[in-house]
Parts: sequence; structure tokens; C-alpha cells
Amino acid sequence: MEGGADPERRPTIEYANFVIMLLVALGIGIVAVLASALLGPKKASRTKLMAYESGNDPERGGVGTGQRFPVHFYLVAMLFIIFDIETAFFYPLAVAYQKLIPFAFFEAITFVLLLLVGYVYVLKKKVLEWA
Repeated sequence: MEGGADPERRPTIEYANFVIMLLVALGIGIVAVLASALLGPKKASRTKLMAYESGNDPERGGVGTGQRFPVHFYLVAMLFIIFDIETAFFYPLAVAYQKLIPFAFFEAITFVLLLLVGYVYVLKKKVLEWA
């Protein structure tokens, strides 16, 4: 055949690329874990073995001892996750923008408006204020 691979072999080549990428990613992860285990410090101390509770000392009345923990940190974390995931939905839209029908553009505008309504709600409730 002229100018290209056999059409029946093309999916096999695409799967081979995926498998190679997967093996490289797994290899990098395994090498990182092994390097950390081999090269990292090995002296254990009381402080290093103590559970880390987001900066609170668990032995002196931190989280889980009846003391109230500020919910504000969780709210900010949840807002970050929500808006971060929502922006990930724009990647497919940006990739296929030239091929989309005009209706998809109006769907994207509706999506942005919904995000804007959520953002205005967060601002009115003063969730992002630290004082």
C-alpha cells in the first residue's frame, strides 16, 4: 500500500502507544517510590512517628477531642475542588471548538453563567473571607 499503514493494523498501533505510555508512567511511579525508600532518612523519632493532623497536635487537644474545628477550611477546599473540576469540562470544548455546532457554544455560555451564579452566591455568603 502507498502512503500509510494497513488500516487493519492501525488500532493495534494505537493500543501499543497506549500500553507504552502506561508502562512508562508505571515505571516512573515505581522508580520514585523505590528511590524514596532507598534514599530517604531512616531514623525514626517520636515526632516523626506522631500522626499529622493538619497542624494540630493530637496529644494536646486537637481534632477528635471534642474541640470544635473550623469548617471554613473545608468550605474553601470544597469550593476549590468544585471550580477546578468544572474548568476541566472546558478542555474537550476547546479541543473540538471548530467542529462544534453553534448550539454547543450556547451550552458553554449557560455553563459559565451557572458557574458565575455559584461564585456570586459564595461571595454573598462571605465564604472566602478569612477574618
